[in-house]
Amino acid sequence: MDMTAYGTGLTTGLTLILAIGAQNAFVLRQGIMGAHVFAVCLACAVSDALLITLGVSSFARVAAVLPMLDPALRLLGAAFLVWYGAKSLHRAFRASDALQLATTGAGNRAQALATCLVLTWANPHVYLDTVVLIGSLSTRFPGRELAFGAGAVTASFGFFFALGYGARWLRPVFERPSAWRALELAIGLVMWGIAAKLLLGA
Repeated sequence: MDMTAYGTGLTTGLTLILAIGAQNAFVLRQGIMGAHVFAVCLACAVSDALLITLGVSSFARVAAVLPMLDPALRLLGAAFLVWYGAKSLHRAFRASDALQLATTGAGNRAQALATCLVLTWANPHVYLDTVVLIGSLSTRFPGRELAFGAGAVTASFGFFFALGYGARWLRPVFERPSAWRALELAIGLVMWGIAAKLLLGA
């Protein structure tokens, strides 16, 4: 494997994924609760891996189709983020007991995975980052696109599992109702902020 292409892919993947977003906020929340962490992290990482693979293997064809899909993806993603953000804000203002709220808001594994997958696949920014941007950058390494993609996939797996399992160290902080309310409030505002950007075409 070409380590230069792999290292560039790794760095690029980390740079893109470190930005605060709906997906990361959800993984952080699940990690703090200790709810279905492995399943959620795996779903996020595998989703990224599939999209990155699509980008590095067939960027030219996908780029031709993506403009037609973009408006629909923006509306779908914004609608879901508004709904999810409202749920977080509702939890923030009704919270009286942090640990009880965490358990109540966790849901079962199927619900957590469904939310995780919608946050991932209904967000057009995910396609722009993984399929379009990483796909286009991979063309700078002709014949070594897969090595570049492998680096980006490694970054995704490493980041999501570090975020999900590292969040448990914050659990003592969020045993206080005020801290949990602040997190829910922040997540809700992040969701609504991203929805506004999608609707405005940012």
